Amino acid sequence: MEPAEYLDTIRSSATALVDAAVAAGLDAPVPSCPDWTVADLLAHVGRVHRWAAGNSVRSPEDGFWMGEEIEIPEPVERSGWVRDGAEALISTLDRPADEPAWTFVPPHTVAFWQRRQAQETTMHRIDAQLAAGTADPIDPALAADGIDELLWLLPRRPWAGPITGNGETVHLHCTDVEGEWFIVFAPAGLQVERVHAKGDLAVRGTASDMLQWCSGRGPVEPLDVFGDAALLATFRRATTF
Repeated sequence: MEPAEYLDTIRSSATALVDAAVAAGLDAPVPSCPDWTVADLLAHVGRVHRWAAGNSVRSPEDGFWMGEEIEIPEPVERSGWVRDGAEALISTLDRPADEPAWTFVPPHTVAFWQRRQAQETTMHRIDAQLAAGTADPIDPALAADGIDELLWLLPRRPWAGPITGNGETVHLHCTDVEGEWFIVFAPAGLQVERVHAKGDLAVRGTASDMLQWCSGRGPVEPLDVFGDAALLATFRRATTF
């Protein structure tokens, strides 16, 4: 996807997120984040947007900014705070994708934050809409990109150990847009390729249903599952971010 598409996604997802939060009410539980209310979700999104914007303007040599100065307002003020934070994030990220920036995985460029925040805001839009009742599907191209980013990040997370196995294999196949991945739970760590290959487990479905399931926002029932049923649970646990 192009940088402009990511920025448009941040704006549209943040708008839909706030609209759903208002409809649900601040005290409503968030089913996909069992420990959170809608007020907690708004606090998280507003803080993450400001934290990402702050880190995106740091050079790779500057190191990590924790965002200690970010003050979270009272719950009744958080909807407007999230809207303002999303617009500030978009303005900050509206620059060349190859410009250097601090990121928690290489390559250290603004492109990482453009993609990461588009995907994160989309996932939290789903959370807010689930709290309000029903979530809208994710655009297929955006969802396929989200699956690709998730599988790319999993073996690179600096805060988590390697995801290992004994050679078990999983094939994911989007049915509505181009997107196939072959995942190996190798002894040395997770290996991912964008190829068509037969796995011990195969999961097929729309990109939106696939990404929501992988990310813990949707059930497996809309997907077609073939092969090792035990591996299905193993894979879903591995995709917990």
